[in-house]
Amino acid sequence: MEDGRSYRVLATPDEDTLRLFDRESHEQIVTATDGHDAPITDLHPGYCIDAVLDWTSTEPTVRSLEIRQPTLYAFVDHIDPVFEAAQQVWQNARMAGDSMNSRVTRNTDNEVNGVLYVFAEDDVGNVFETFRDGSRPLDPLVDRVNEQEGDDPREVFVLRPESEAFVVVTIALEKGGRFAETLRETYHCPRPAEPLA
Repeated sequence: MEDGRSYRVLATPDEDTLRLFDRESHEQIVTATDGHDAPITDLHPGYCIDAVLDWTSTEPTVRSLEIRQPTLYAFVDHIDPVFEAAQQVWQNARMAGDSMNSRVTRNTDNEVNGVLYVFAEDDVGNVFETFRDGSRPLDPLVDRVNEQEGDDPREVFVLRPESEAFVVVTIALEKGGRFAETLRETYHCPRPAEPLA
């Protein structure tokens, strides 16, 4: 039995498997470690793909795939320093007694280059982990940006400061743009090779 659907690639601790978020059913799928007909090792967290899965065994394999949007997700824990815009948005949330806040970010020419969200972290650090493992999908945040800015690829950075008091989700509007590159350099998350993008 085959199934062709739209999926978001999620982060996974095991490089031999692929974790997918089904964008229609909102379920997570973990694939088999081998037997794929498509190059799953070249997929990165954040990619939106159309894929046909083969469900004839307990763990599905990928029969074919097409990349619809090569957005990249990056997850960095214990960042230092926290960039100024994120600090301000978090302080505003705390003063208002809110657990979440957001704003657009701008470059030195006052042009919008991204969107930034802050979320209060819980006592056990689950907010960061649920973003990373996909149980709290980033899709609604990315979709909201795409509704306003079009369907271009983005770079999404999920950052948790050393204090672990809150989590920053920053969406850089231009993949490979100056804002995204600055975040990668500042927080030591090099850009992956993307042979399929």
